This record gives sequence, C-alpha cells and structure tokens, in this order.
Amino acid sequence: MNSATKGTHPLLLRYLTQLTLHPLRTKAITTATLCFLQEVLGSNLAGMPIKKPGKDAPLPLHIMAGLHIDMKAVKMAIYGFLVSAPIGHVLIGALQRAFAGKTGTGAKVAQLLANNLLVSPIQASAYLASMAIINGAKSIDEVVKTVKAGFFSVIRISWVVSPLSLTIAQKFIPVDLWVPFFNIVQFILGTFFNMKVKQLRLAAIKKEKLEREKRERKETLDLARPSSRGLI
Repeated sequence: MNSATKGTHPLLLRYLTQLTLHPLRTKAITTATLCFLQEVLGSNLAGMPIKKPGKDAPLPLHIMAGLHIDMKAVKMAIYGFLVSAPIGHVLIGALQRAFAGKTGTGAKVAQLLANNLLVSPIQASAYLASMAIINGAKSIDEVVKTVKAGFFSVIRISWVVSPLSLTIAQKFIPVDLWVPFFNIVQFILGTFFNMKVKQLRLAAIKKEKLEREKRERKETLDLARPSSRGLI
C-alpha cells in the first residue's frame, strides 16, 4: 500500500489492508457478496413475482422470499467465490505485473489489447459456462452450446466496458484502488443486466400468457358456433 491511499476512509483502508494481506480470500468474499446482491437486487428491481413458502414454513424463509433470496442467489454467490474471483485474481494480477511501472502510451494501449484479447474472452467463457450450470444445464454439450450462443454478445459488451473502465483506472485510480474500482463497475453493470434479463423474461411470460388466453377464447368460440347453428 502506498501514499495514494492516505486520507482514505478507515473502512476502505481496512479492506485494502486485508486485500494486501489476503488478496485471494478478500476478493473471493467480496465477489461472492456482490454476485449474491446482484441477483437479489435484480429480482427486486425487475419486479419478479415472489415464490411464497408454505404457511407453516419458518419465519426466516418468509423473510428470504420477501427479499427474493432463493437458491439461485446462493448459487451466484458460490460462482463469485469459486469461479469469478479466482479467475479475476489470476488474470488481472498477471496483467498488472506484466505492465507494472510502464506508463507510456504504448504500454497503456498494449495493456488494453491484452485485456480485450486475453482476459475478457476467458472471463466471458467462464461466466457463460457457470450461468448455464446455474440455470440447469445437465451436460457438457449444453454448457458448450450456451457459451457459443452467448459469447459474442457478452464479449461485445466487455470490449466496450473494459477498455473504458481500464482507461479511467489508468488515468485517475491508484493501482491499490483498482480492485474496489473494478468491483464497483462490475456490480453496477451486473445488477443492470440482471434486471434487464429478468424484465425480458417477465415480458416473454406475459406475452405467452396473453397468446394462450387468446387461443383458448378462440377455441371456446369455435366450439360454441356449431351448437348455435344447430339450434336455428
């Protein structure tokens, strides 16, 4: 930790101290917490319907249901702890070491390219594979199909966000504060995309319900017409 962190909030200073002493553990706990909150906030902001437990269920289950805390939120926390944080720790750490002390324009451009062409594709693939498993993929083939189907959509977003956030970090953020900064960026974007996905899912469910009701009304009218003619 350097002089750039002087004058920071005591809680942030404690966090940075833990990050220095126990980097992987601290990143894993942080990422797990943020992934958990992303899922919970995304469900609440999107207005996802609450799956209520039975009347005889314990009070904590009713509280958790009211907060949209379900098994998917728990699985997202596990993903953050066991997958996202270790991968980010290794890749971003390697990137920082490779360009440590290099402040020239060429080095910054090279760092951006390395991040886009090496770090982002690995992180995107790991994310999509994990989401496939969390959402019920039962075989390696299903996981591979999910990664192939979503890879370029995720990587395009990453190629826009990552260079922007990395450029901001290079210009304005001390290296000691890069981890909290990137965590904040990822948390905001993750919550937003989580909310949008859930809103799209709700819209699709609503549309399917309306179409089903329309078909059922049409079938009811079709059945009623012959009997009406028979009475004439």
